[in-house]
Order: sequence, then structure tokens, then C-alpha cells
Amino acid sequence: MAKGKEEKHKEQVQFAAYKQFCDDTAVEKKRAIAEADEKIEILKADIEKYTDDAEKLAKEIAGHDDDLAAWTGDKKAATKVRKMQKADYDEMHTDYSESIDALERAIAVLKKQAHTRKQASFSQVSAVAKLNLIPEEAKKTINAFLQQDPDEGLAVSAPEAAGYEFQSQGVIEMFEKLLDKFIEERTVLEKEEMNSKQAFEMLVQDLTAQIDQAKQDRTEKAETKAKKLQAKADAKGDLKDTTTTKQADKKYLADLVATCEQKATDFESRQQLRTEELEAIAKAIEIVSSGAVKGNAEKHLPSAFLEGNSLSALRMDTQSQMRAKAGMFLKQRARELQSRLSLQWLFVLRQIHSAK
Repeated sequence: MAKGKEEKHKEQVQFAAYKQFCDDTAVEKKRAIAEADEKIEILKADIEKYTDDAEKLAKEIAGHDDDLAAWTGDKKAATKVRKMQKADYDEMHTDYSESIDALERAIAVLKKQAHTRKQASFSQVSAVAKLNLIPEEAKKTINAFLQQDPDEGLAVSAPEAAGYEFQSQGVIEMFEKLLDKFIEERTVLEKEEMNSKQAFEMLVQDLTAQIDQAKQDRTEKAETKAKKLQAKADAKGDLKDTTTTKQADKKYLADLVATCEQKATDFESRQQLRTEELEAIAKAIEIVSSGAVKGNAEKHLPSAFLEGNSLSALRMDTQSQMRAKAGMFLKQRARELQSRLSLQWLFVLRQIHSAK
């Protein structure tokens, strides 16, 4: 009886510890699964956000690329136009400067030699007629003036000198007007060139600033895009790991619950068996401990054990008969309960019977 109670108590302690393990582990696994569900939702949202951010950055980067191509093209075109403008200016400025210089020399020569027809004055005037900027009417006047060819070495008479002087004075006045006109036009040309140069420099400066800023923005966004894509890849890997771990936890929890429920059922069956064993042993003790009087069997043993009326049973004394029937009772209970303790008690009872 004491051993049966001790083993029953040990089973209760062991099962209590196991049940505590089941409860604690189930709570922990449920918590882990809930956390995994929450983490999965967060990771999915993060992946979606990283994807949207990367796509948005890709569009912005493409916009920067378009701007860079356009601004770089504008800068090249402006530089090309500026070179053409500068070449035209240099050519025009050279023509004006040469024309002004030639006119100044011609005027000076004509004024100095107003009463003579020296070859030097003719060459200076002829040079003016060859200039690109001289109008056609002025060239005709110059050529008419140059066509005068009196005999070399003869003194010029007064009327001829006066006529020559009159014609040279008209050429001088024409040259002076052309000189003033060319100087004014050259000044205007220089101002236009200065304005064009400043406008070009400002345009290039603005385009360069825009290009530099676009390059910086593009670089930063490209780096950010790369980080977003890396974060997306990391989140996908984390999502896969979390999902795998969650599935493993769910399977473990399901197996644990099934095992713990089976263990609980087995425990209840064993506890019921232990209780019936102890009841049987207590009944046997009661029978063995009772007085050897006739009628005790009918009082303490079930009617099922009182069947049969063999000669061998009649020859037993009352005490031996009581032991035998108690043994029969324990043997049958042992078969029913498959109890090791009942079998042990049957063995003890037989030993007592053999000693008597």
C-alpha cells in the first residue's frame, strides 16, 4: 500500500513538472508565433515601401539624366555659338580697325599733300578703296579721284592746283565721315561683343551650376536607391527566415499539444489504475486482517469470488480458506488492472499461505 501510494505520488509530481513544461513551452511558442506574425507584417510593409522608394528614386534619377543630357547639350551648343560669334566679331573688328587705320593714314596724307599729287598720297587713297567696309559709292569717288593723271614733273598751274585741292578736300571730308562712322560702328560692335560674352559666361555659369547640382543629386539618389534595394533584400531574407521559424514553431506547438494531451490522457489512466490498485490492496488487507470466522468471505468478498465448492476448499481451515480467496481476488484484480503491485501482493500472500 505504501509503495503504491509513493509511486502514485511520484507520478503526480512528474506529471505536474511535465505539465508545467507543456504549459510554459506552449505559452512561449504562442508568443513567438504572435511576434513572428507581427514581424512578418512589418517586413512585408517594409519591403513594399523599399520597392516604392526604389522605383521613385529610379524615376528621379532618370529625370536627372535627362536634365544632364539637355543641359550638357545646351552648354556645348552655347559654346559652339559663342565661338562662331567670337570669330565673326574678330573678323569684323579687324575689318573696322584696318579700315579706320587706313582712313586715318589717307586723311593725314591727303591733308599734308593737298597741293601736290605725289605717288604716296595716291597709294594711301588706293588702299582705302580696297577695304571691304568702304561703300560702293565711296569707292567710285575714290577711283574717279585716282584717275587724274597730269604730266609728272610739270608744275601745276594755279587753276589745276585749285581744282586738285578742291577734289582732295572732298575726298578728305568723305574719308572723315567714313572714319567717324567706322569708329562708331566698331564701338557698337565692341559693346555687343562684351554683352554677348557676359551673357555667354552667365549662361555657362548657370548651366554648370545646374549640371553640378544635378550630378550631386543623382549620385545621392543612386546611393540611396542602392541602400533601399539592399534593405529590401535584407528584409526579404529576414522574412524568409521568420516565416520558416514560424512554421517550425507552429509544427512544434502542434506536436507538443498533441503529445501533452496524450501524456495527460495516459496519466489519468495510470492514476485511475493506481487508485483501483490501492483499493484492491486495501480490500485484501482488510480480508487478511479479519477474524477467521465463517461468513467473513460472504461479508468482505464479492459474490463472484465465492463460486465453486470443491472438496479441496472444504478441507481448508477457515484461515487458509480466507487467504486463498483473498489471493484469488488479488489475482483477478491484477489481471483486470494489469497491476504490478497487485501481482506483488499476490506473491506475498502466497508466501504467507505457504508458511502457514
